[in-house]
Amino acid sequence: MKSLKKMFFLLAAGIFCCLSCTKQSEKPGDKIEPSSIANAGADLQRSSLAATGFKVIGYLPTWSGAVNDIQFSKLTHVNYAFLIPTSTGGYQSIENPGKLSDLVSAAHSHQVKVLISVGGGGGGNAFHSIVANSSYRTNFVNSMIAFTDQYNLDGVDVDWEYPGTSEANNFYLLMQELASAMHSRGKLASIAVIANNDGNTISGNLFSVLDYIQIMAYDDNNYQHSTYSSAVNSLHFWLNRGLPASKAILGVPFYGRDNRYDYATKNYNELLDMGASPNADTWSYYGYNGIPTIRSKTQLALDEGGGIMMWELSGDATGSTSLLSAIDDVVQNGNSQPGNTPPIGQVIALKGFNGKYVSGENGMDDMHCDRVTAQSWEHFTVMDAGGGKIALRSMGKYVSSENGTQPITCNRAAVGDWEKFTWEVNPDGTVFLKGNNGKYISSENGTQAMTCNRTTPSGWEAFTVN
Repeated sequence: MKSLKKMFFLLAAGIFCCLSCTKQSEKPGDKIEPSSIANAGADLQRSSLAATGFKVIGYLPTWSGAVNDIQFSKLTHVNYAFLIPTSTGGYQSIENPGKLSDLVSAAHSHQVKVLISVGGGGGGNAFHSIVANSSYRTNFVNSMIAFTDQYNLDGVDVDWEYPGTSEANNFYLLMQELASAMHSRGKLASIAVIANNDGNTISGNLFSVLDYIQIMAYDDNNYQHSTYSSAVNSLHFWLNRGLPASKAILGVPFYGRDNRYDYATKNYNELLDMGASPNADTWSYYGYNGIPTIRSKTQLALDEGGGIMMWELSGDATGSTSLLSAIDDVVQNGNSQPGNTPPIGQVIALKGFNGKYVSGENGMDDMHCDRVTAQSWEHFTVMDAGGGKIALRSMGKYVSSENGTQPITCNRAAVGDWEKFTWEVNPDGTVFLKGNNGKYISSENGTQAMTCNRTTPSGWEAFTVN
């Protein structure tokens, strides 16, 4: 009994000490909420994400989306869109200011930065006047200082779509002044830019001035407006212009485009509610980005850029169909595919034994394995062909084995027997592709057109999946 009493006394003393230590770290009247345990876990994940230096930036519109629905642990920055500038450098009253205040409080509690996004697709016209006048430029900078101070923001994101060629230098002067003002206050300055050639109106001098540039790699056309290939091309356009990879933020859409009407859009979550698949990129009249393409784009951004951005957060779904969760999974764990499972829905490149890439030749010639780099023609979407088979699609057409009687092509509009392949994974991670004729595709070591006539696969029939 004495020993039990002693143990009880020591246990009680230990609990008292723990409670005393806890109280010393609290303000009078504070209580430890059960949710703090869960928040600690989220903050740990958030710290891990921040430590990588990889940015995950989500836009939140003034008119859509709830702060409470945001998965802050999977973000590094949120851009509140939009503040509309006036022609002399001021700004119109922000829509839904209470939402902005709530956003800042919630984001900062998760160590997520919040920027005000100024302009937008239809709200940036005033910049034509602002950049042309030095007094208006200074007015704008002072307005942004006052606004960011008022709402305790972490910086300013300018979305002007977009400067004319003659305005490039004046826009540089505006952003140089704004960035200097923000940086002196420990804040950020960024811009959103057109994906490809129209981006030439952005001076390369801005690359060293801004913290990062968000590449709007979407709205390329109606319907399939944001393919993996267009993401590659968009990112490479800016990198080739001299934008440092660490400042190149790849934009992805959380919405689809309707090919029946100009610029008609529908959010990803709405498309799912209508019957679209989270693992596809098209449904009915709509083209969008499903989970596999979002994962591939995230890996592209990890490999070649400095972050990923999405327009916009209220378009996302929840649970296992969330695109932001798919992004976070790739950032945290990589984009690998387990075991012998084909990467259905993902965009891949196939590298042959000779170290060169397979090309679909845009469906205009027999296929070859002789490309030094993988561009649009060298990317293939892995499709589920049913019965455990896969099909490979490039530039809207499918690869055909031609039943092994002639070189393989990529010119079929639909999947038949000759367009179905068995995906066989080797111990070293390479794959063999077996056609419906029971023969294997061969790269022919890049010396001639590819075939599907090998009875036994070996080196030339093995492909590395990138």
